[in-house]
Amino acid sequence: MAIIRWEPLRDIDRFFEDDDFWSLPRTMSRVNQSWDLAVDVYEDANVVVAEMNLPGIDPDKLDISVEDGYLRVSGSREEDKEIKKRGYYSKQIMRGSFERTVRLPYEVDSNKAKAGYDKGVLKVEIPKKKESKGRKIKVSAKK
Repeated sequence: MAIIRWEPLRDIDRFFEDDDFWSLPRTMSRVNQSWDLAVDVYEDANVVVAEMNLPGIDPDKLDISVEDGYLRVSGSREEDKEIKKRGYYSKQIMRGSFERTVRLPYEVDSNKAKAGYDKGVLKVEIPKKKESKGRKIKVSAKK
């Protein structure tokens, strides 16, 4: 077995040697960037609730689905033609399409899910499935 010498600062050296470190800052480069959508998921009585901040989004352009234990939200914020003409110094408001998928902590009844949009916040409420109660099963044997 070979003995490898430990170099505690090697990871820091690798960080600065990485080509991405010296490229344009994230706020200036929009290539291959996607929206970073924060989601709060919590339990309220018999409901799982997910909230997302989506300011400036037309609620009619949102697509929300619940399937196989996952909540999926997608949509878009369109680029205004007037915005394209401006000479920006900094452009940090994301435009275009987005998608976020979140694993739900409980089995839910997707047929009874509802969503609302108020003051730029999307709130999705999905009732938890009622737990099935166990029951005894009598074994019948042929004689």
